[in-house]
Amino acid sequence: MVFYRKYRPQTIEELDLEQVRMRLGSILSAKELPHAFLFTGPKGLGKTSAARIVAKAINCESRRTENRKRKTDSRRQKTEDSRSSVFRDQSSVIRPQSSDIEPCNKCDACISITNGSNLDVLEIDAASNRGIDEIRDLREKIKFSPSSLPKKVYIIDEVHMLTQDAFNALLKTLEEPPAHAVFVLCTTEEEKVPATIISRTFHVEFKRPTKEEIIRSIERIVKGEKLDIEEEALDEIYKLSENSFRDAAKILEELAISSTGKKI
Repeated sequence: MVFYRKYRPQTIEELDLEQVRMRLGSILSAKELPHAFLFTGPKGLGKTSAARIVAKAINCESRRTENRKRKTDSRRQKTEDSRSSVFRDQSSVIRPQSSDIEPCNKCDACISITNGSNLDVLEIDAASNRGIDEIRDLREKIKFSPSSLPKKVYIIDEVHMLTQDAFNALLKTLEEPPAHAVFVLCTTEEEKVPATIISRTFHVEFKRPTKEEIIRSIERIVKGEKLDIEEEALDEIYKLSENSFRDAAKILEELAISSTGKKI
């Protein structure tokens, strides 16, 4: 498997854009989950990877079990507090941990979403399915309950490619979505997405990464592949990558192949 696929982020912590990690962390920690997301930004920054992580995080079996346990413990503690007049130290209050929002990547739901076999997580390429008939078909099928997961997740890539009629049909679904449905719209051209669609989504912007974020991404692959590479080579990869994590991974792979085991 090529590097950029082999080392595709599988958790929020592995996403290389710090701002996106923080944004998604706050969203997934909230009591109410948005029914529609809009991921915008240049190519190769991990929008589709982040969409899959969101799908796993909201459907992860281990995370749901742990959250139920935490809520039960919290209710039990509140009951105990109400029966006692003793003030408890603030440190004893149950607070969300960073691990609360991460998918376990071990349960059946996470594994099936990762390998693309789960029927309740649908990835749609809007460049190939851009007409009103395709969106109408989606609207009809979305009415049915999920087959195995709590939430059906529709990831629509390059959503700006939809026709105006298709956007109008999609808008009706976003205005009154079923409780079991979540949409993640991804695009490299935000300006082509109608304002009516944007206003009904939770916007997460994928901005061009810093040098440190590109290097962080490369070093994760270097560590995983046990490559020997000079710091100057990392700097050159950053310059050639044109601020794309995907392109940086491709360049590193080409160098790893051509170096035939020697130091890069």
